[in-house]
Amino acid sequence: MGGLIIAGERSGAGKTTVTLALLAALGRRSQRVQSFKVGPDYIDPMFHRYVTRRPAYNLDPVLTSEAYIPKSYAYYSRDAEYALVEGVMGLFDGASGAHDFASTAHIARLLDLPILLVIDCSRLSRSAAAIVHGYRTFDPRLQFAGVVLNRVGSDRHLDLLKAALTPLNLPILGVLRRQESITIPDRHLGLVPTAELPELRQITDQLADLGEQCFDWQQLEPLLKLEHPPHTPIEPPYASSLLSPSTHPPIYPSTHPPIHQPRIAIAHDSAFSFYYPDNLEILAALGAELVYWSPLKDKSLPENIQGLYFGGGFPEVFAEALSANKTVLQQVKQAVQANIPTYAECGGLMYLCQSIADFAGNVWPMVGVLPTAIEMGQRLTLGYRQVEALQASSLLPKNIQAQGHEFHRSRQTTLTAVPLYRLCPYDGSRSPTEEGWHIHRVHASYVHMHWGGSFAIAHEFVKQCQSRMIEELPGSKGTQGLEQHSDP
Repeated sequence: MGGLIIAGERSGAGKTTVTLALLAALGRRSQRVQSFKVGPDYIDPMFHRYVTRRPAYNLDPVLTSEAYIPKSYAYYSRDAEYALVEGVMGLFDGASGAHDFASTAHIARLLDLPILLVIDCSRLSRSAAAIVHGYRTFDPRLQFAGVVLNRVGSDRHLDLLKAALTPLNLPILGVLRRQESITIPDRHLGLVPTAELPELRQITDQLADLGEQCFDWQQLEPLLKLEHPPHTPIEPPYASSLLSPSTHPPIYPSTHPPIHQPRIAIAHDSAFSFYYPDNLEILAALGAELVYWSPLKDKSLPENIQGLYFGGGFPEVFAEALSANKTVLQQVKQAVQANIPTYAECGGLMYLCQSIADFAGNVWPMVGVLPTAIEMGQRLTLGYRQVEALQASSLLPKNIQAQGHEFHRSRQTTLTAVPLYRLCPYDGSRSPTEEGWHIHRVHASYVHMHWGGSFAIAHEFVKQCQSRMIEELPGSKGTQGLEQHSDP
């Protein structure tokens, strides 16, 4: 199909800057630029989406599968003119130190795409050639389109780099000088999300200028351009799961929704922004109507809902404002206690707890349906997890296994006596832990799931919401619960 992968020789080499500069420059040429991100990250894809005005999709074979990756790339690029994939960490750094599974190199092999290697040249001259030579020859299955020299200090510095690289016969397709005029602020979990950056439009314009000036577009554009086979229908990467004969009740594509189409309220604002777009599309394909709302700003829950979905994000940053919205806190609590099916990940779990103590030690009351409190700290819990369900919840049968991901600096003051999950680190670096809650019809955990690889959760969630809808029909039991809530 075409497309290009942006890889770095290490984390911090400048992949994101190069990627955003290319996307912004391409955006001035076409409205149909599709981007992807290797790995489980949520924040980099937000910047992709801001620049391209299209959702950016994660390519993660740990959270999904190797088979899911090319299907995802083909489907989401099906109407695009250009495609670009941003890598993760160094080119060969995978989910564990023992192999390169889930690395940028692994994705390049799965998609059979050429690699544009970004080199941080700030402390290098002739040694850059040794680095490029090593990366180029380490895995002969990979194809390299060229290199980008980042953080070049002067014309003399550039001359030395070019002279060193000339014998390798690998094109230099971009040169970015050292500069501090384009800066995206960060904090405890990485870059500050797009919704909190009022200056982002100006930064995007600067990136577009940088992209137009600093790259060899005569060579780059043919690599980025897609060629689509004519009259070839492409199914979503999750199509086989949707059509599986083992799913009960039958699953319908969103164009032909079932009679009972449940409304699921999706918390989506600056406090709750960590959602894989695949997850939301899968819910819609399963027949759900997605209703977006803001626990920060809205004065009440959406009306007539049969499900609640709280994704991850930064409730600790917005804890004061979340706590001040007392009407919504009470309505969420009433909805949960009325057995509305509720799915909460990480930040969503934090919101459902008794309180959040922020980094300054201020304690802010939250929804209060989970009998624990949250404290922020400096220790980062990060990594893939092998998840085993220790009990049957409203969304998972007991003993089922799945892959997930943790990424947080908070902890619970009290753990449940009957944990939802046993979590084993992907690389086996430490002993298993147990966590997660199942209260009422709440399924809450620190673990983030990609439903392309955990389809059973999405299917059961919609099924539970459909059951709730049927319960609310006149003459059915369970019709009480939400009538007391005010309209949004």
